[in-house]
Amino acid sequence: QVQLVESGGGLVQAGGSLRLACAASGRTFSISSMVWVRQAPGKEREFVAAISWNGGSTLYLDSVKGRCTISRDSAKKTVYLQMNSLKSEDTAVYYCAADRSSRLRVVPGEFDYWGQGTQVTVSS
Repeated sequence: QVQLVESGGGLVQAGGSLRLACAASGRTFSISSMVWVRQAPGKEREFVAAISWNGGSTLYLDSVKGRCTISRDSAKKTVYLQMNSLKSEDTAVYYCAADRSSRLRVVPGEFDYWGQGTQVTVSS
């Protein structure tokens, strides 16, 4: 099993920034990529960004490109999501997920492990 713990959420004004972190533990050798997914009230979970565990590849939701950056610290087994120029529509619970697939995927139902989520609220 893999355990994922998110941190860094909070309340921020529109235009502000937040950095989310996700610490992985357990059988992390089975992980090939890490993903951030968000869920706004009344909406389905939505892929935000993914990074291969070796850091060589990244993938982003179109609406966050240029505003968000996913990165990882292999030594700390931690993945980050730097979010800038936040908008009210970015308000959601942000989940970290781990994928055992060797290719980056975007369908939330395909990911293998999930964190508990962290709330991000952007006030306008």
